Amino acid sequence: MIVDQRVGLRTIAYEVRGIILLMATWDIVVVILYQVFHQEWMEQPSLPVSLIGSALALFMGFRNNSAYNRWWEARTLWGAITNNCRSFGRQAGTLLGDRHDLMYAIAAYPHALRMALGKDDASADIARLLPPHMLEAIARYRNKPNAILYQIGLGVAAEVAKKNIDGAVHGQIDRILSDIANAQGGLERIRNTPLPIQFSVLPRVLVNIFCIVLPLSMVQTLEWITPLGSSLVGCLFLVLDKSAKDLQEPFAGMPHGLPMATMARGIEIDVIQPTGDETRPALSAVNGIER
Repeated sequence: MIVDQRVGLRTIAYEVRGIILLMATWDIVVVILYQVFHQEWMEQPSLPVSLIGSALALFMGFRNNSAYNRWWEARTLWGAITNNCRSFGRQAGTLLGDRHDLMYAIAAYPHALRMALGKDDASADIARLLPPHMLEAIARYRNKPNAILYQIGLGVAAEVAKKNIDGAVHGQIDRILSDIANAQGGLERIRNTPLPIQFSVLPRVLVNIFCIVLPLSMVQTLEWITPLGSSLVGCLFLVLDKSAKDLQEPFAGMPHGLPMATMARGIEIDVIQPTGDETRPALSAVNGIER
């Protein structure tokens, strides 16, 4: 996730530079053909293009809102996981009586989750934090984060039976694990349900077509400065399209995605520090980008 606005502007400019140069080249070709070679067929009325541009702007705005809502929901669910992991770590150390193995297990959970959602290889972090018997137990499971929650649940149940802990306390702890599982399910839903093709592919096609016909409607009025006006308007639509494309995939591991590694390390530190053990340092932004 980009946390430095200056880096964000440079990143967006770098990512759309190719298509903008191509669009500017087409604008120059249109101007030369019209002004020098007098290709009258290139003179098109501006009203249809204006109407198309207005409709496309509304469509792009709706698509961007949908993409941002998808990104923000993923961030909200990660926030719920952060809070519940901290709560479970506190209760494992207090209500269950210093069950440090369970605290380490819940610290390993967000690393397993980020590996399941994205493309990061967090196996080293999982092996470093998860107790050996749990690491062996989850090896055969397809869904490693859910398997960790199951192993933690078994550990809680065993501790409750061993120490004859009140059932209400057990229920309270189990609700925290259920809330974590519910948040994980929401994140998996976002990962497994891409935006419909009408919102993911069609806008790019329409924007490209619009940028092709745009200088044809401007050349009669703007003449030699058509590349400037057409490129500015086209750049706006291209940036809108690129922004939505980046936001609709919050787990892609790109600069615009969620900083899952940073959040997982933060949870790990918050949960492990009460045990008195040494923790890894928090991850800092590199070149204005958190991973």
